[in-house]
Amino acid sequence: METIGFVLVEVGMNVYGPAHLHGPQRIAAPHISRGVQPAQRSSSAPIQDELQISAAAEAQLAAETQGPSGIRHDRVAAIRAEIARGTYETPEKLEIALSRLLDQIG
Repeated sequence: METIGFVLVEVGMNVYGPAHLHGPQRIAAPHISRGVQPAQRSSSAPIQDELQISAAAEAQLAAETQGPSGIRHDRVAAIRAEIARGTYETPEKLEIALSRLLDQIG
């Protein structure tokens, strides 16, 4: 029985974007760019993203945000008032939060 050895060779990879394409090349480096030029833009206006939301989707979003979403607005208002007064963070609450954190991480 004959043993065949393998040699691991690390090859760097340069990615230049879609404008620098080249034909098939050997597996071994270096890969040489064949001078493909990037495509020229037909206008000088910047590219802008655009999003169109249908009327049905807007209605559904409005219903979800204004309807029963599980947010207790009265509780949120009370907590905001406590934060504004500086009475929200108490040693007892911090101890509970620390205990829960320690329970989660181990």
